[in-house]
Amino acid sequence: MIRWFAPVAAILLLWQGVVSVTGLPPYILPAPLRVAAAISDNAGLLASHAVVTLGEIAVALVLGAVLGAATAVALALSPPLRRVAEPLLVLSQAIPVFALAPIFTLWFGYGMESKIAVALIVVYFPVTASFLDALLRTPPPLVRLAGVMQARRWTMMRRVQMPAALPGLLSGLKIAAVYAPIGAVIGEWVGASRGLGYLMLLANGRARTDLMFAAVLLIAVIAVGLHLATGWAARRVMERQER
Repeated sequence: MIRWFAPVAAILLLWQGVVSVTGLPPYILPAPLRVAAAISDNAGLLASHAVVTLGEIAVALVLGAVLGAATAVALALSPPLRRVAEPLLVLSQAIPVFALAPIFTLWFGYGMESKIAVALIVVYFPVTASFLDALLRTPPPLVRLAGVMQARRWTMMRRVQMPAALPGLLSGLKIAAVYAPIGAVIGEWVGASRGLGYLMLLANGRARTDLMFAAVLLIAVIAVGLHLATGWAARRVMERQER
């Protein structure tokens, strides 16, 4: 946490410097202290919307981790399936999330489901790609040793490839944890009545720039917190595996 202090302090000082030098009005760029006051004055409002966004992110992360890991294992086990599916995975990322969000809202409605679906798309690819790449890069000596022991394909996957590829899966989850809030907020921008993305639009429409910046900062805090929590969990898992 300490290593985050210097860059955050530098950003806040630069922010305050820009406001002081340019004299921009608060409705264009509020000063950090004004945003801090907005956070304090609207703590309950921000917390209630943050809970909704966090719920969407949590569900998307769990589903993305499970589906991404399962997809990676299936593709690693079946080269023909991999040749067909890999281009589709890449194409799915070529479509902007902004273009998919209205479609998901049309299909799943304005509730949490459409936001989870958007965040899931953002989470799914890095988990799948990182884990699949790690599975396919299992050290050849381990694979040959399992072959000498006449291990079946699934046994080799479960006993050799998956443990060796665990760092790749954890790296994908760390990336997904940063991107998941983006997907949830984009879904809320398209259509929602709750969540930090909705609050940003509401504050913008009412010229409450300080409240809008407060919501943006809270989203950034959530993303950093998820990244740190995932990194901590990854280190614990790797320590346990090395014992």
